Amino acid sequence: MILAIDIGNISTTIALFSERGELSFQSELDTDVKMTDDRCAMDLSGVFRLYGAELAAVKGSILSSVVPPITQTYVRTLARLTGKPPLVVGAGLRTGLNIKADMHTQLGSDIVASAVAASKLYPTPAIVINCRTAVSFSYLREGSFEGCSIMPGAEIALEALSRNGAQLPQIALGRVETPLGRNTEDAMRAGVLYGYSGAVDRIIGELEQAAGAPAATVVATGTAMPELYRLCRREIRFDHDLLVKGLYLLYQKNTERTRKR
Repeated sequence: MILAIDIGNISTTIALFSERGELSFQSELDTDVKMTDDRCAMDLSGVFRLYGAELAAVKGSILSSVVPPITQTYVRTLARLTGKPPLVVGAGLRTGLNIKADMHTQLGSDIVASAVAASKLYPTPAIVINCRTAVSFSYLREGSFEGCSIMPGAEIALEALSRNGAQLPQIALGRVETPLGRNTEDAMRAGVLYGYSGAVDRIIGELEQAAGAPAATVVATGTAMPELYRLCRREIRFDHDLLVKGLYLLYQKNTERTRKR
């Protein structure tokens, strides 16, 4: 079994794959920047017990992190629990992609993993929307990562609106049927959802124009945003497991020689 872990700013995803790439389970924990080694070990052990899986069956692991303060906590804990340190997505890891970036270390490991999976699983050219705290839009063509655009997430925008508007309530995103909001809550949701859906369509179009070719696929992953994507004029597929699939593919690519011995 192969263990894939992605540490995001808000949540940490834990996924267990069979050697053939079948997803056994996927779980999410809150990301805690004050995580200790022992707490990390207890949390991981608890997830395995919850899903009836055995840590002893893990033959290898791979880690993606955009939260540097706890990256090494997970590295040490995975080495302790599985008997070997994990692969860490970053400089030196083979991706199979020609990544056109001024500094590879500035490209988020979550973006890299999602791009690897999309280039393998979907027709290219492809645009990958990674929706988390921030929303990234990556343009891929055959074996090449051409670049990306990043903007704040819709939920961050809504939170900022509530926090900075003295008379605006604290609300969550929800479905709206019209931009003509008849109360404050619907008006706020409509502004964010219609505004962001327009931004998504615009960025997709601008990426295609800059790259010189329309996308055969637009695929989104990360936070599920059906209420936003349904307002977009472009067809957007949602693949909840895209990032962890990419981690599994990266693990396979970087351990291929070892497995053949």
